[in-house]
Amino acid sequence: MKGDTLNYKDLFRQIIAILSAPGKAWDEIVGREKERNVVSSFVYPMIALCSLAKFIGVFIGRDIVSDVFQMALTRCCAVAVALFGGFFLAVYLLDKMSQFWLKKKESITKIQVFVGYSMTVTFVLDVVSGLFSLEILHWILQIYTIVIVFEGARRLMNIPESRLTLYTLAVTIIILLCPALIELIFNELSVILN
Repeated sequence: MKGDTLNYKDLFRQIIAILSAPGKAWDEIVGREKERNVVSSFVYPMIALCSLAKFIGVFIGRDIVSDVFQMALTRCCAVAVALFGGFFLAVYLLDKMSQFWLKKKESITKIQVFVGYSMTVTFVLDVVSGLFSLEILHWILQIYTIVIVFEGARRLMNIPESRLTLYTLAVTIIILLCPALIELIFNELSVILN
C-alpha cells in the first residue's frame, strides 16, 4: 500500500500476513513504519468493514422492517464506536504504560501502528461474527492476539526480554478489553435512551 490511498487488495494481503506469519509481517511493518498512516490505511477501513458486516448480519434471516433496520443501525454504530474508541483508548493507555512502566516515551505513531495491527484478530472476528453468530468462538479465538502482540512487542516496540511476557499480557488485555468495555457502555446507554 503506497501512501494513504485505500487499496482493499493490499489490506486483505496485510491481514492474511499478520494472521498467518506474525513475525514476518511485523518485520515488514517495521521496514515501512514511517511511510504509512496506519489509522487511515488500516484501522478505519477495518472498522468500516466490521460495521458493514454487523449491519448486514442483522438482516440475515429477518424481514426488512423498521424495527430490524433500527436494530441494524444501532449494532453497526455500537461496533464502530467500540472499535474506534477502543483503538484510541488502547493507544492512550499504552502510551501511559510505556512512560510509567518502561520509563521511555514512544511516538504516538509507533504506538498506533502497534495497536492497529495488534487488533487484526479483533477486526477479523468482528467481521465474521457480524455475519454469523459465533459469540463463544469469537472470544476463544481472540487468544491468538497474544501471538501477534508478542511478535510486535519484540520487533516493533523493542521490549527487553525480561519484560516481554508481562508486557505482552498487559497489552493483550488492554487491546481486547478496551473495545469490549466501550461497546458495553454504548449498548447500555442506547437501551436507556430508547
